[in-house]
Amino acid sequence: MPVPGLTAFHAKYFAYELTKQSASDSVQKLASTLVDAQVDLNPHQVEAALFAFRSPLSKGAILADEVGLGKTIEAGLVISQKWAERKRRILIIAPSSLRKQWSQELADKFFIPSIVLESKAFNDQIKSGNLNPFDQKDQVVICSFHFARNKESYVQHTPWDLVIIDEAHKLRNVYKPSNKIGKAIKTALNDTPKILLTATPLQNSLLELYGLVSIIDDYTFGDLKSFKQQYSRLDELAFAELKERLKSVCKRTLRRDVLEYIKYTNRNAILQPFDPYADELRLYNMVSDYLQKPVLYALPASQRKLMTLILRKLLASSSYAISGTLQRLVQKLEAMNRNNTPPVHQYRRELEEDYEALDETEDEWYEEEEQPLEELKTGFSPKELQEIEAEIQELKDCSHLANSIRRNAKGEALLTALKTGFAEMEKQGANRKAIIFTESRRTQEYLKELLEQNGYAGKIVLFNGTNNGPDAKKVYQQWLVKHHGTDRISGAKSADQRAALVEHFRDEATIMIATEAAAEGINLQFCSLLVNYDLPWNPQRIEQRIGRCHRYGQRFDVVVINFLNEKNAADKRVYQLLNEKFHLFNGVFGASDEVLGSIESGVDFEKRIAEIYQNCRSEEEIQASFDALQAEMDEQIQVQMSVTKQKLLDHFDEEVHEKLRISLEKSREYLNKYENWLWQITRYALYGKAQFSSNGQYTFTLDQPPFGDMQIPIGRYRIGKHAEGAHTYRIGHPLAQRIIRHYKEAALPTSHLIFDYSGTRKIISIVEPLVGRSGWLKAVNLRIESFEPEDYVLLCAVTNDGQRLEEDQCQRLFSLPADVQEGNAT
Repeated sequence: MPVPGLTAFHAKYFAYELTKQSASDSVQKLASTLVDAQVDLNPHQVEAALFAFRSPLSKGAILADEVGLGKTIEAGLVISQKWAERKRRILIIAPSSLRKQWSQELADKFFIPSIVLESKAFNDQIKSGNLNPFDQKDQVVICSFHFARNKESYVQHTPWDLVIIDEAHKLRNVYKPSNKIGKAIKTALNDTPKILLTATPLQNSLLELYGLVSIIDDYTFGDLKSFKQQYSRLDELAFAELKERLKSVCKRTLRRDVLEYIKYTNRNAILQPFDPYADELRLYNMVSDYLQKPVLYALPASQRKLMTLILRKLLASSSYAISGTLQRLVQKLEAMNRNNTPPVHQYRRELEEDYEALDETEDEWYEEEEQPLEELKTGFSPKELQEIEAEIQELKDCSHLANSIRRNAKGEALLTALKTGFAEMEKQGANRKAIIFTESRRTQEYLKELLEQNGYAGKIVLFNGTNNGPDAKKVYQQWLVKHHGTDRISGAKSADQRAALVEHFRDEATIMIATEAAAEGINLQFCSLLVNYDLPWNPQRIEQRIGRCHRYGQRFDVVVINFLNEKNAADKRVYQLLNEKFHLFNGVFGASDEVLGSIESGVDFEKRIAEIYQNCRSEEEIQASFDALQAEMDEQIQVQMSVTKQKLLDHFDEEVHEKLRISLEKSREYLNKYENWLWQITRYALYGKAQFSSNGQYTFTLDQPPFGDMQIPIGRYRIGKHAEGAHTYRIGHPLAQRIIRHYKEAALPTSHLIFDYSGTRKIISIVEPLVGRSGWLKAVNLRIESFEPEDYVLLCAVTNDGQRLEEDQCQRLFSLPADVQEGNAT
């Protein structure tokens, strides 16, 4: 017996509505994508995704929403729509630190598989027979800027359907002859549709805006010379023309525009000062003196700045973090001395065990010019051997001192800081959860041991780049058992390990101690206490960390705890700059785009800080250098540039609020229809094979597979977002796709249907006049092939007395139950 009120005609109509392709500027274009995506609907994101599709002739768009408004989601919606249209050659170019985050977001929110291409994965693909590893038909390709440049010819010879460039401002100087990475990527993707994501499309010069737009389309502004001539002086006429040209290529939403839809909590800073112990201070001075020597044999000349930066970070983290590295440097120098042969410098071996963010830092500090080759030597002179012996002794002294230190003042200050932070959580009624960030895996182990000895035993989870410790493995195995048979398990081990640890932190642990690996791609809005045990010098990295907790969905104010070494003048000035100039730790939004965009980049700022630590020996020199840096920043954060940016980018649409409100209403209305169509066709198809809820929750329990030729797991399913404890049922699910295909292909005879208005509780005004009347109804699928294909499900009806029905009347008939009468219609 069929489902009461539903017919095969309902099912066929719903099947076509669920799969039709719509016009580029219609919310219907994204409807199936929005239903499938595991994201909450925000109107500015729908608007941005539609903007990227708006013209089928467009070569791309710049999506330039302010920080924290979800540009990744906007791009994900576009990717998901392309995926649904079977246009699946998609490339994402992102900073190396964001590659995993992209992969995780695509899997978790859009159910789209991806491959992160780096040297090993690339070579493995070649060995397996794929001679162009970028050419993937059923997974999105993700790579870093540098990898895209190094594999330019492969990128260029792949017929991309879409390319996303994240943090696209890194390419803003593509117009300069020296910008090798930008030029290589632009050339490789010349005829490819692109979406550029950046919160800061204009930072210090209009030429940067010219550079970004030229990546999408060289003809928008013409050549560089004509752009300079036309816009060197922005009078009213030139300004209006520039703004008009940008409208077609750049979409920007401000945070103040969406406060009606997204409620942000505040962030509050707590500063925890500490005085290092005498032996810690002595270690700091000894290592600092060593690093400031003009010639060091243990550090390769081409990587000295990078290694010096990392050694200083390890030194500031803990005595445990630096001790192992010092010992390995001693061993390397002893081998050089013993063999009288300079080895090929393997600086990675000395650092990667201790400093987990080495890949990202190396990538960020990589200069566009080729690195200078080390001078090849066949041996050392007696004088050089003497200097090496002296350096060995100096490093041994540092290493012995580091190994002898058992108490770290900052570690003990952490115990006080956590008490203060948890007291604040209790006041708010927030969860007793804290995430502690460190840049060193050795410090991570030290803090775990320290906290376990001070009342937190059994309440700690570690999160790092490998997640292969015994505790992490145990958590992962328990998670696999818990979620066996559900689509919570993706099959990608590293992604599943991360998900398991985050879930354990949410449900069981009190404290997560994390390296930079946790600053990427995990959402911790259930935690509102964040501790920067080691404070990066790059403001964007800090903002990225805080963004794990201070994000959409956070219900409580986020407390950010930072540590300050009272004996270190440089540390004090760094904190002052980050706090007072970048406003990272207080306020509703934290660091503003205006301020973050005023510096060349977070990496450039980090390099300037590193230079001061390396070159200044007295407190007077430190203060003078920071004064100069601060004055330079104050000059960069200038009023005129802010005004230009505001006028040019922040007011494309004076009716933005009204537009967003209409977009939200339309989107919700259409999504409700979509979910209902999917529910009804599924009810009809699975009659007798599944039990359906009647509580309006769109859940059903599949008792037996409906089609013998496909493997579909039995169990509980749910349509909608975040289907905890159930399979997420969606249009893209294999079961839904099979049902839809079945009814689209079904051949139905002309039949006699009776729609039952009296049997429904709804009041449908446009249908009421049809009660008691009869006539003819026909449905036709019309497909128009143009720049983009568009489908129209046309419903035509006329009553027996000659009255033509409106299209919305016909559509609403299929919201009514119906019976098919025996025999054909006459």
